[in-house]
Amino acid sequence: MMPDTFNTTNRELIIGLAARYGVPAIYFNRYFAASRGPIAYGADYVELFRQAAGYVDQILHGANPGELPIQLPAKFDLVINVRTANALGIKVPQTLLSFANELIE
Repeated sequence: MMPDTFNTTNRELIIGLAARYGVPAIYFNRYFAASRGPIAYGADYVELFRQAAGYVDQILHGANPGELPIQLPAKFDLVINVRTANALGIKVPQTLLSFANELIE
């Protein structure tokens, strides 16, 4: 599933259906883990906005937008909802738990 407005708006339904039918799911945004999704891994949106602000600054100072380099996300977040993972029978390895930016108990 790719990130878009439809998926974010309907995250409760998507998470519920995945759990109901036993579909393993890793989501793209921390909001999914906060809404009972087992695991979320994706770009840190705050950092993306900071990068975008740098582009805006350059453009406002006369840079040609077509000549600015494309930047990829530099920071990613791993959020694990341990309570949901346990309820779904998913055993999350300790090494993965240690890499998580946030654990939801």
